[in-house]
Amino acid sequence: MIFKRLSINDVIEITPSIYDDHRGSFMETYRKDLLDKFIGYKINFCQENQSVSKNNVFRGLHYQLPPYDQTKLVKVIDGKIIDVIIDLRKKSKFFLKSIEVEISEENKKQILIPKGFAHGFLVISEKATIVYKVDSFYKKSYERILNPLDPSLNLKMDLTNKILSEKDKTSPYLKNIDFFEFQK
Repeated sequence: MIFKRLSINDVIEITPSIYDDHRGSFMETYRKDLLDKFIGYKINFCQENQSVSKNNVFRGLHYQLPPYDQTKLVKVIDGKIIDVIIDLRKKSKFFLKSIEVEISEENKKQILIPKGFAHGFLVISEKATIVYKVDSFYKKSYERILNPLDPSLNLKMDLTNKILSEKDKTSPYLKNIDFFEFQK
């Protein structure tokens, strides 16, 4: 496995080693020991979620507040997405910075998104199946959504004519959301 820190250095891109032969292929998609060693702390994933979406669907930008805030490990098992990650940690040197990363069934990359970030994705293939592990259970009353249509986010992607849920389209803009205290 290859671990790489992205431009917001707490966000990690993970690329598996793939072993091909005449039968097909094999790869380890998750190694707790290697991940914990690379990031310098332990993560205990407790829930895994799967989402299937069609082309031009944007889901997000979602997060949960403490004590139910979540670290996510996101991968695509079918299709292709642009993953969007925004740092909402008030005292972080990357506060309000965003990253957009293409992950797909083909490139097999995974993205580790620490607590304190809003997360969403745009499906750019015919459909996509996304699987992600989280280290805290979903708790509806702690869920928050940052409106992806907020122009102050300066996202690179154009969400005009994309398919969003009513909940996402009507969620608060940046100036009205709850932020995180920075934690390392």
